[in-house]
Amino acid sequence: MELRMIHNEVNPAAYEAMKSLESFVLQSSLDEAILDLIQLRVSQINGCSFHMNVNGKALYDKGDQFERILLLNVWRDVPNFSKKEKAALELAEHLTKVSKLGVPEQVYKQVREHFNEQQYIDLVMAINVSNCWNRLTIATGMTPGCSLEK
Repeated sequence: MELRMIHNEVNPAAYEAMKSLESFVLQSSLDEAILDLIQLRVSQINGCSFHMNVNGKALYDKGDQFERILLLNVWRDVPNFSKKEKAALELAEHLTKVSKLGVPEQVYKQVREHFNEQQYIDLVMAINVSNCWNRLTIATGMTPGCSLEK
């Protein structure tokens, strides 16, 4: 895919709105490792190569195990993730595919075993931010290594 436009240059206000929402999530009560896993998993589901690359590198650079990063798309089948991480990943998958999956009561209860009400909303916001960034970069043609100069 070819870069169609540089979104932050053609619409700085939209970019700033996204940065503000992201800033809210980064200042939330959620563990940074959970946020990083969510970002990568949402990007995998959406097929956002740009953010898969960025988020995968970020996890690795922060010391996450290569094996966990590699196995994230099969997180249900491997013992590499905690119950808390799996609950967050389950919610991320359901919200990313919300039109097909919804958020069943069992998923809500599973997440609430590990996160309080405020953290649940923080998770929802984190998942939403990842989905928004993915859609923005996919729509504008961003891929790993793309030049941000048109």
